Amino acid sequence: MKPRAAAYTEVQKQSSEHDVLVEHAPLVKRIAHHLLARLPDTVQLEDLIQAGTIGLLEAARQYDTAHGASFTTYAGIRIRGAMLDEIRRLDWTPRSVHRRAREVAQASREIEHRTGREARDNEIMDALDMSADEYHQVLNDASTARLFSLDEVSLTTGEAREPASDDAGPVSRLEDAGFRQALAAAIRTLPEREQLVMSLYYEQELNLREIGEVLGVTESRVSQIHGRIMLKLRDHLADWTQ
Repeated sequence: MKPRAAAYTEVQKQSSEHDVLVEHAPLVKRIAHHLLARLPDTVQLEDLIQAGTIGLLEAARQYDTAHGASFTTYAGIRIRGAMLDEIRRLDWTPRSVHRRAREVAQASREIEHRTGREARDNEIMDALDMSADEYHQVLNDASTARLFSLDEVSLTTGEAREPASDDAGPVSRLEDAGFRQALAAAIRTLPEREQLVMSLYYEQELNLREIGEVLGVTESRVSQIHGRIMLKLRDHLADWTQ
């Protein structure tokens, strides 16, 4: 039987964790919904929320004012990190999506090398003998597939962020740091408008319709632009994503 003091401390701890879960449940759901919008339909919202709730509990147990950030800010980082760990653990993207994405990326790169300018959609379709419907489906798949984590790079500054978790070993941290630096460098090669799309989507958390209003284009066009960006970045990071 536990001593009274220890039992009282345990009750206080459980009560505190319950309060944290109740107060920050909307934050977990908001982050989960935002990530879910970028993932295939097979991804379950409940899985992300469950992972995020675990991240929230870990944040409550490890938070220290010395971190220099409010608990909500710190918890948001830990919640997102826990969800990203779950996404990394499971790859929901079919192989066919990756194969078709590579074909479009290669065709785009060859056209750009030959012409010295950005490849146009119709040129890529002609090179692959692909219909408009097929091509737009590839872009849509690329837009929603889990190709890599863009949440580890600041799309405003183009700098790589530190990982939210310190659990990885030194070799893994070194590899992750190298990947994030390469991703940041690849983002900086994008045209200004494409960098704006990425910043609005990943950092400002605008949806495709809202981004379309900013750019003066349709929601479907923004989805296509986002898909093209994903293909470009994947091509730049081929050595890391193969």
